[in-house]
Amino acid sequence: MKYLVTGAAGFIGAATTQKLLAAGHNVIGIDNLNDYYDVNLKLSRLAQFENHENFTFIKMDISDRPLMSELFQTHQFDKVIHLAAQAGVRYSIENPNAYADSNLVGHLNVLEGCRHNKVKHLIYASSSSVYGLNEKTPFATLDTVDHPVSLYAATKKANELMAHSYSHLYNLPTTGLRFFTVYGPWGRPDMAPYIFTKKILNGDTIDINNNGDMWRDFTYIDDIVEGVVRAADVIPVVNPQWKVESGSPSSSSAPYAVYNIGHGSPINLMKFIEAIETEIGIKACKNFREMQAGDVYKTYADTKDLFVSTGYIPEVSVKVGVKRFVDWFREFYS
Repeated sequence: MKYLVTGAAGFIGAATTQKLLAAGHNVIGIDNLNDYYDVNLKLSRLAQFENHENFTFIKMDISDRPLMSELFQTHQFDKVIHLAAQAGVRYSIENPNAYADSNLVGHLNVLEGCRHNKVKHLIYASSSSVYGLNEKTPFATLDTVDHPVSLYAATKKANELMAHSYSHLYNLPTTGLRFFTVYGPWGRPDMAPYIFTKKILNGDTIDINNNGDMWRDFTYIDDIVEGVVRAADVIPVVNPQWKVESGSPSSSSAPYAVYNIGHGSPINLMKFIEAIETEIGIKACKNFREMQAGDVYKTYADTKDLFVSTGYIPEVSVKVGVKRFVDWFREFYS
């Protein structure tokens, strides 16, 4: 099977690429290697598999329409796993145009490439942030997601809507995956586990939002990748019996699906910090502060739909996941 993985130098993209290569697939990986965070970390991720005989890396920006069109025409992919995006909730407040370019224009270019080149299945990254002001937990794909609290979340909701229109108009099978707080080795430097670990080791003060009263459905990277690969093998089909009035918003009469992909057991932020402190052996200096713009109080994934479709069951506990992350961090930044 020939895959395109966009964002192949990213956290989830690199891990997904390794999983596909280990399964014997051919992978073309693209990434623009932007400097939103340390490019050396991205290059180090790529170095793990860039010489694999079934892998080819192309430095490319998904917002470049002519290059993306040429890429799809040249390689004729069987499936596409689209993980490239401008990430980060707070950064979307500071630099909204970056999100329009990557998350909207780039996503459209991927859809167009799939449409014109008969791709069998497009799997793309959505986000738990689409649940926005929802207070009912666990978050289920039956819930409405019409009230995002950040531009990043709004672009991810837009990705789902755009995908549905292409599934409906062109019979393109698409699957959106709403990721819940992914962490683990090779993780992003703008995410809490990385920030907390680095600052605790350096003796710096960590900022704790909402005075520590926050909950996150922390999901280990290996569990996420297992879910992504399983979802890639379950291609949505046309369902003429589905109706807007009675059907789930995560499915359709078109070949379209959306799933939550998380651990399904949220943990209090203070407990997560304690797990990091235990592994490092140092108590953190803490600065408690108010809720920050764009943040949500609690994320909690209902993953029953994904289990029914793929058999996905997350296996890595926070205790084990934090230990693996801290061990990696110490080795990588020795």
